[in-house]
Amino acid sequence: MADGDAGRPTGPGFATRLSLRARVGALAALGVGLAVTLTALAAYLTVSSQLTQSVDENLLTRAHDAVSTTLGRPGTIIQVPSEALLAADIRIALIDSDRTAYSASGRNSAPPLGTPEVEVARGETDQSVRTADLNGTTYRVVAVPVQPGLALVLGQDTQQTEELLDRLRLVSFLAGGAGIALATWAGMSIARAGLRPVRQLTDAAEYVAATGRLEPIEVTGSDEIARLADSFNSMLAALKEARLRQSRLVADAGHELRTPLTSMRTNLDLLAQSEASGGLEPADRAQLIADTRAQAVELSQLVGDLVELSREDPPAASRERLDFADVVRDALGRVRRRAPGIAFSADLHSWTVDGDATQLGRAATNLLDNAAKFSPPHGTVTVTLREGVLDVCDEGPGIADDDLQRVFDRFYRTSEARGLPGSGLGLAIVKAAAERHGGSVEAGRAPSGGARLTMRLPAASSSALA
Repeated sequence: MADGDAGRPTGPGFATRLSLRARVGALAALGVGLAVTLTALAAYLTVSSQLTQSVDENLLTRAHDAVSTTLGRPGTIIQVPSEALLAADIRIALIDSDRTAYSASGRNSAPPLGTPEVEVARGETDQSVRTADLNGTTYRVVAVPVQPGLALVLGQDTQQTEELLDRLRLVSFLAGGAGIALATWAGMSIARAGLRPVRQLTDAAEYVAATGRLEPIEVTGSDEIARLADSFNSMLAALKEARLRQSRLVADAGHELRTPLTSMRTNLDLLAQSEASGGLEPADRAQLIADTRAQAVELSQLVGDLVELSREDPPAASRERLDFADVVRDALGRVRRRAPGIAFSADLHSWTVDGDATQLGRAATNLLDNAAKFSPPHGTVTVTLREGVLDVCDEGPGIADDDLQRVFDRFYRTSEARGLPGSGLGLAIVKAAAERHGGSVEAGRAPSGGARLTMRLPAASSSALA
C-alpha cells in the first residue's frame, strides 16, 4: 500500500452502515438532546441567578432594616437574634475600619469577614455582596455601613439554595433523558411510517430484478414519496410496453422472415433435385435462379428494415442543414425509374431542415413507393411540399377508416395490401424517421378517393449547427 493511502477508510463508515430509519431516529434523538441540554442549561442558569439575586436582596433589606431600627445604638445590632431577622441561618457581626470584628456572645462564629467588608466600614464602597466559605460551609455575605468606621455584616448559609439547584439538575437530567428516549422512539416511528413507500419501492425493484415481472405498486397520498412511486410505476409501464413491442417485433419478424426463407429453400431444393435428375431447361433454370435472387433481395431488405426499426434511439448519424425539397426530388427520380407506368405530379417548395439526408430520403421513397404500389395502371401520384408538410396522394382504393390509425404500425398491412409484395415495414420506417426529426405523420383520404399520407417536419433552428 502506498504511503498516501495509509489511514484511509477501507469501507463504509458506521453511519452509512445504519439503516435510513435508524439514522432518522438518531438524528431526532441528537436534535432533541441538544435542545433539552440547552434548555436545561438556560433554565439552571436563570434559576441560579434569580435565587442568588433574591438572597442578596433579602439580606440587604434585612441589613438596612437592622441599621435603621438601631440607629444611634450600633452596639445593640449584634444583640438582635437571628429569628428577629426572619432567618435562623443568618450570622451577624460588626466590623470596624481596623478589621476588628464584634459578634454577639454565644454565637458559634461570626459570618465570613474580609477585605470587602472592611472597605464598606472605611466608606470606600456603599455596600458589598459576595460568596465566601467558612469552615467548609458556603455563605452569601453582605455588608452595609452603620456609621463612619463601622459596617454591619450579614451572612446566610447557601445550603438551601444549593439543594434546590441540585434538585433542578436532577429533574432536568431525568426529563432530558425521557425526552431523548421519546424523541428516538418518535423519530423511528415517523421514519418507519414515512419511509414505508420507499420500502415498497425497494421491494418492488428487488421483485422485478428477481422475477422480471413488471407489476406496479400501490400509491397513496400526494407527497414527494407518492410522486416518486408514480414515476416508478410509469417507468415500469414504459419497460413493460418496450418489452411487449420487442416481443411483437420478434414474433412478427419471425413470421415475415419465414416466407422468403421457405421459398428460397424450396427453390434450392428444386435446383438440387433437378441437377440429380438431369437438370432443368435453361429457361426454367434461369427463372428459378431469378426468383431465388429476388427472394434474397427481399430478405435482405426486410432484415435492413428490422435493424432500422429495432433501434429505440436514433442511430449516430451525420446531421446537416439541407433542403427537404431536394431530398424529395431525389426520391422521385428513384421511384419514377421503378414505376414507369405511374405519372408523378410534383409541386415542391424549398424547406430547410436539420437532419440526416439518408433517413429522410428513405422515408420519402417509402411514401412514394407506397403510393405507386396502390395506384392503378397509368394513375397519377400527386406530391406537394409546402411549409414543411409533404403530402403524397394516389388514385388507388384508399384506406379504410378502421385502418387509418394503424397503417404506420410495424408489420401492419391492410386487406388491400396483403396480396401485394412488401413486409408492412415501409410506413413504420417513415414514422420513425419523422419522429426522430421532431416531426409527425398521418394518414387520410385524398380528394380522388385514394390514400393521402402526410409527413410534417419542423424548420431548421436559427442557430448554426455545432
